[in-house]
Amino acid sequence: MANFGPKDIKKLRETTSAGMMDCKNALKESDGDFDAAVAWLKEKGLGAAAKKSGKVAAEGVVSIEVSDNKAVVVEINSQTDFVAQNDIFKGVVSEITKHAFDNSLADADAINSSEIDGQPFADYLSLKIATIGENLVVRRAGMVSSDDDTVAINGYLHANSRVAVLLGAKCEDATIVEKVRGELKNIAMHAAAMSPTTLSYSDFDADFVESETKGRIEVVKKDNEERVRLGKALKNVPTFVSRLQLTDEVIAEAKTAIEAELKAEGKPEKIWDRIVPGKLDRFISDNTLLDQELALLDQKYVMDDSVTVGEHIAKISGGKALITDFIRLEVGEGIEVVEEDFAAEVAKQMA
Repeated sequence: MANFGPKDIKKLRETTSAGMMDCKNALKESDGDFDAAVAWLKEKGLGAAAKKSGKVAAEGVVSIEVSDNKAVVVEINSQTDFVAQNDIFKGVVSEITKHAFDNSLADADAINSSEIDGQPFADYLSLKIATIGENLVVRRAGMVSSDDDTVAINGYLHANSRVAVLLGAKCEDATIVEKVRGELKNIAMHAAAMSPTTLSYSDFDADFVESETKGRIEVVKKDNEERVRLGKALKNVPTFVSRLQLTDEVIAEAKTAIEAELKAEGKPEKIWDRIVPGKLDRFISDNTLLDQELALLDQKYVMDDSVTVGEHIAKISGGKALITDFIRLEVGEGIEVVEEDFAAEVAKQMA
């Protein structure tokens, strides 16, 4: 005779969020012992989670929490966008983000190896996987923090919760921190839209720059071919693509070539010093296309494209602030998703 009734099943379901039949079976297997039934469901839940973990989790959200001296960002992946909009999933995201913030967990490894609510994080996540019914992965995380009152920190989470940016800036004194902090929010919005991959061109690896050079020059050449067809002005074809390649010798050679050009044009030498700087700036701009695309400080600022982001922060701070920390996470970037043949999958199941 069963040692449990409908009220016990209801209580177990409310406690564990497991399905009705699962709760009934758990109580049956544990002879009505409630705690044993919870343990049975947890064991079965872990088994279900293990099966789910084989599924690629490429959807999901990014989440941030920001204070004056600390900001964290976490990417939590699910298998489908539908689950990413689920209120239970959103609650899990909020719990994990707060956990990372409160415990200053600076990366995904730190989160995944931590304890939450008195249990290993892996067990906590497995139970959430069993409840939600999809694989969940805490894939990436980042933190910007400082106890220095001359450091400004801010961040931005895009409305779709798929892109987030954190920034930190070192200021010369505390009097400009608030102004810089407010501007960092705008720059974070810029970074969300313009997709820089690093803070400065100086972060690039020399081999990466070399591998990008030929292809980017060819893009300009092909663009010029189309411009000829359309009767548009041609772009200057670069020799280089990054400031990393513009050594003192390269700049000196460019200046010499500019002066030779001015001489050939019959421009008086006494006015060269008014012309050369602008032409040299144009040379540098033409030959730093990689920096302008991928390095935040070297991108043209979307709210004032007459300056770069680096020049803008210097301008608004009176030269007293420098962005030193940059983290940008976009859901699923870098994950390779294998396209499945649905018809073949059905056929396989029917075989």
